[in-house]
Amino acid sequence: MVNEFNSEGRPRALLLYGGWSGHWPKACADFAAEHLLDDFRVVRAQNLDVLRPDVLSEFDLLAPIWTFGELTNNQEQALLDAVANGLGVLAWHGAASAFLNSRPHKHMLGGQFVAHPGGADVTYAVRFLGNDALVAGLQDVTVTTEQYYLLVDPAVKMLATTRMHGGPLTWTAGVEMPVAWTRRWGKGKVFYCALGHSLDVLQQPSIAHLLRRAAGWASRGEVRAIRAAA
Repeated sequence: MVNEFNSEGRPRALLLYGGWSGHWPKACADFAAEHLLDDFRVVRAQNLDVLRPDVLSEFDLLAPIWTFGELTNNQEQALLDAVANGLGVLAWHGAASAFLNSRPHKHMLGGQFVAHPGGADVTYAVRFLGNDALVAGLQDVTVTTEQYYLLVDPAVKMLATTRMHGGPLTWTAGVEMPVAWTRRWGKGKVFYCALGHSLDVLQQPSIAHLLRRAAGWASRGEVRAIRAAA
């Protein structure tokens, strides 16, 4: 069910991937293990059965690469309790469309995907707000990918935004939409970024750098200092 990826002696990250195949969960998990979670001892899992108190209590960070799917009541409670007790969460893209049966999961994550007007070929700018060490010095990026329209908890701390293109939903054009944020959930720290529909977007230097920083920030005990922008 799980297999160790990295060496001993490092904080532990649970890399949970699966769900809808259209978001390339295995390819993204491979990239995350090699390029984003290099400060961690990574354990990989492809089954939601790992969402149990006895498993989650062994980890400092959870990186869920999961779209759609359903949580049982026990899995939902185990996840929420683990984060409230200090387990960090590093999530992106499809996580905002995961476990649609779970309102508490949406609450914990801080937002919910509802549309990507214009499909996967929208070109738009992402602006880092410069309001936090996680985004300090990062260069704004222009991407061609899905532009997520999200319903976002006003309690989150926004780190990056975009102006909606609108596509066929013309009345949404110009809306300032969060792209990345952080939030607290009890003792736990949660990070979410809407980008990541395809691997090439995650590989953008500013995005990959943000995700690496966020992994260290979210981890129980902040396992590393935030690195300066390249």
